[in-house]
Amino acid sequence: MKRLNELLDTIKPIDQMVFKKARERLDKMAIPRGSLGRLEEFAQRIVSITGTLCPEIKRKAVVVFAGDHGVVEEGVSAFAQDVTMQMVYNFIRGGAGINVLARHVGADVIVVDIGVASDLEPQKGLLLRKVTKGTKNMAKAPAMSREEALKALFIGVDIADDLKLQKVDIIGTGDMGIGNTTPSSAITAVLTRRDVDEVTGRGTGINDEMFINKIDVIKRSIRLNKPDPTDPIDVLAKVGGFEIAGIAGLIIGAASHQIPIVIDGFISTAAALVAVSLKPVINDYIFAAHKSQEHGHAVLLEWLKQRPILDLFMRLGEGTGAALGISLIESGVKILREVLTFEEAGVRKAVK
Repeated sequence: MKRLNELLDTIKPIDQMVFKKARERLDKMAIPRGSLGRLEEFAQRIVSITGTLCPEIKRKAVVVFAGDHGVVEEGVSAFAQDVTMQMVYNFIRGGAGINVLARHVGADVIVVDIGVASDLEPQKGLLLRKVTKGTKNMAKAPAMSREEALKALFIGVDIADDLKLQKVDIIGTGDMGIGNTTPSSAITAVLTRRDVDEVTGRGTGINDEMFINKIDVIKRSIRLNKPDPTDPIDVLAKVGGFEIAGIAGLIIGAASHQIPIVIDGFISTAAALVAVSLKPVINDYIFAAHKSQEHGHAVLLEWLKQRPILDLFMRLGEGTGAALGISLIESGVKILREVLTFEEAGVRKAVK
């Protein structure tokens, strides 16, 4: 925990002075004040995160963490566990939803094996950072040891460090892991102190019987492991997942480098909950890309006081929402950089 605490201490509040200066610039533009709505908000926030009045988004990356979950033994998913491995290979081939949308917005896709249950062969575009072959079944034992949770978290931190060196300007989060809405619901219930029934959805589209079972499995897992809601790492270890830990670390690392980070849906936001619970100021570095159809996501967004950029009834994961969010944030930044002020454009303002 010493390394984590030292890292958290480096994360400072965003720059409110440049936030105000960005608003001044926006108010002078040759458009009616506030007429570009949330695009202006995005620009202001990027300015305050980066600390520069003339930010630019050139390099974009979406990092997709993949991990498996022992709790699938309890029948909580409509898909078999080996789909995780198959989808990882699809990401690498460029044939998944995230690949299409990332190409559309000009973002790189980085795939990380942080805990896939199968052995994956080294390939271009795949980072092999496996902690172990999936978590344990949290309905029978803690999903991870505390040491494993911290190791997975720092894998995410280290990736953020690498992306800083590569001069990446904005990072999106993505996930892949059959069964991962189950630990995400458990984390959400514990850290927000809400009822399991209130934060649990149907994930991959399970039927009524499986849904009732899923809720029961989460409740049993929490009763068995007794995760401490005042200790986010304890919660992450006992009822979390490797990809959730990796995303939490990526968020923490991005904030430490003043890199804006765009979170995807339910799983990514559960990871954000862990990060923000460790250091509340991290929330200022986060953009919520969209509102997922997954039941607990609205609870998370409310808890984080994050207003999602989009609500397109999406629930795929992979970072697809994050890619779209990055595109709109970049639009806001370009507005700030490229729209002329009334004075620069030689346009006379209307008489008051």
